[in-house]
Amino acid sequence: MPINQEHEIHQRRFGRNLGLGLVLAGFVALVFGLTVVKVKMLNPEVVAQEVVK
Repeated sequence: MPINQEHEIHQRRFGRNLGLGLVLAGFVALVFGLTVVKVKMLNPEVVAQEVVK
């Protein structure tokens, strides 16, 4: 019997970790995308007027 034989619990744990990693990566991508859209929609004239106030 090989020493490095994986137990079933390791396979299930890997599946859960992979799923959670994908969910977290999707959340990061969503926040990054929203940030990029918000920054691109900034009007430089409006920003300059707010700084002057």
